[in-house]
Amino acid sequence: TLRFLFDGSYEEFRLKLNQMGETPLPKYITRPLEAEDEERYQSIFAKVEGAVAAPVASLHFSKNLMKKLEIKGIDTVEMTMHVGLGTFRQVEVEDLSKHKMESEQYWLYPETAERVNRAKGEKRKVCAVGTSVIRSLESAGITDNRIKSGNGWTSKFIFPPYKFSVANSLITNFHAPQSTMLMLTAAFAGHELTMEVYHTAIKENYRFLSYGDAVLFL
Repeated sequence: TLRFLFDGSYEEFRLKLNQMGETPLPKYITRPLEAEDEERYQSIFAKVEGAVAAPVASLHFSKNLMKKLEIKGIDTVEMTMHVGLGTFRQVEVEDLSKHKMESEQYWLYPETAERVNRAKGEKRKVCAVGTSVIRSLESAGITDNRIKSGNGWTSKFIFPPYKFSVANSLITNFHAPQSTMLMLTAAFAGHELTMEVYHTAIKENYRFLSYGDAVLFL
């Protein structure tokens, strides 16, 4: 826990932090920070402050794209998860069950839970945008195949084999080797298909990591 002593209101403290701070790009991006990064590395869905990294799968979505999805009749709902740096920590143990994830806070709103449950009941696709969303959904209380709204903390590490309870479709970026995100992807799509997709991405010079391309698993 990091604690600050500040003589002033919370809003004044928040303003001072924003003035002193800078966009927290991942450490593997070594170029100088650009003014455009403040917008490029921020999800259009961002509302609640608290994450230390962007949920990068959502960076592919613009307001224009969301409007097109709405016109096509694709229902969208939101949730909040404060992504932490631990998500990006490489797995360095052979026994995956011994890898410890850092806890991250999430909020699953009542309307979101209701509409996801309705979609599942109607046998429609439930597409999670990003591995953080998958982890949050799988951490929420599930009773009789229905998720419950609420907020909490999750340190859930998902790796093969794993049976997913909520989403049956996933949009995610191309991740680094030995990352928890890649292992979750392999658990979701299967190891063989995941490796096939990654080999194609490398062959076709797709971009990897936070500012990279994404893949849709149906």
